[in-house]
Amino acid sequence: MDRWKGRVALVTGASVGIGAAIAKSLVQHGMKVVGCARNVEQIEKLAAECVSSGFSGTLIPYKCDLSVEDDMLSMFSWIKVQHQGVDVCINNAGLALPEPLLSGKTSGWRTMMDVNVIALSVCTREAYQSMKEQNIDDGHIININSMSGHRVVNNAGIHFYTASKYAVTALTEGLRQELREAKTHIRATCISPGLVETEFAYRLLSKNQEKAAATYKSIKCLQAADIANAVVYVLSAPPHVQVSIMHHWRNYCAINVCSHFINVLNMNGIFW
Repeated sequence: MDRWKGRVALVTGASVGIGAAIAKSLVQHGMKVVGCARNVEQIEKLAAECVSSGFSGTLIPYKCDLSVEDDMLSMFSWIKVQHQGVDVCINNAGLALPEPLLSGKTSGWRTMMDVNVIALSVCTREAYQSMKEQNIDDGHIININSMSGHRVVNNAGIHFYTASKYAVTALTEGLRQELREAKTHIRATCISPGLVETEFAYRLLSKNQEKAAATYKSIKCLQAADIANAVVYVLSAPPHVQVSIMHHWRNYCAINVCSHFINVLNMNGIFW
C-alpha cells in the first residue's frame, strides 16, 4: 500500500458499516479519504477517531445525497479544487428496500436504481475523468457489489435489489472492457460479499427488527472489516495484476470457512 500514501480516495456511503470500515482502513494506510454520505455527522466522528488513533492519513467528511446528480457533480468539483482529484474511487453506497416484483412500489424500485446503479455509474464516470485530467494511469475503481449480483435467491423482498446488483456485475465488466479499449492501466474491480453484519438487514427489515437480528444470529457472518481487508488486498496488487471479481462469503457445512474466488487478469485482459 506504500504507493497509495498521500493519494486521494473517494468512498461513498462512508458513514456506517462497510463504507466506514473501508474509509478507516485506507486512512490507516496513509491515504487522504473523502468519505461521503447524507449523514456526515457520523463520518465526522470517525474522522476524529482516526486522528486520536494517530493514523497517518486523513478522513475528510463530505455531505452528499447520491440520489441527486448535482450533489455528486459538486462533490467532484470540490475534490478537484481542494485535492486536485481522485486516485481511487470506491463505490460502496447501496441499499435494499422490501419491494417485490408483483406488489412493490415504483418509488422504492427507483430509489434502489438511483443509488445502486445510477450513482455508481456517475461516480465511476467522474472518477475516470478526474484521473484522466491528472494524467493518472494507475488509478483504481472498486465497486462493492454483493453475492446477490451473481445468483437469485427465493426471497421476493430482495428480487429488485438483486436485479440492481446484477447490473453492478455487468457495469464492472463493461468498465474493465472500456478501460482496456482506452489503453489505460486504470483498474476496475468488483467485490461481492455474502452476508455482512452491518445495519443492512435492520434497514431492509425496518418493520421487523427481531427478524433482522435473527438474520445475523443464524450464521457466523462476515464483518465490515473483512471487506475492508479485501479492498486493501485489491489495492495492494502489483501494477501488472488486475483483480477483476472477488467473491467473499462464508460456507456453513461441517465447519466455517471464508473463501475468496478471484478472477485475476494481467493488464492485457488475459485470465490466469
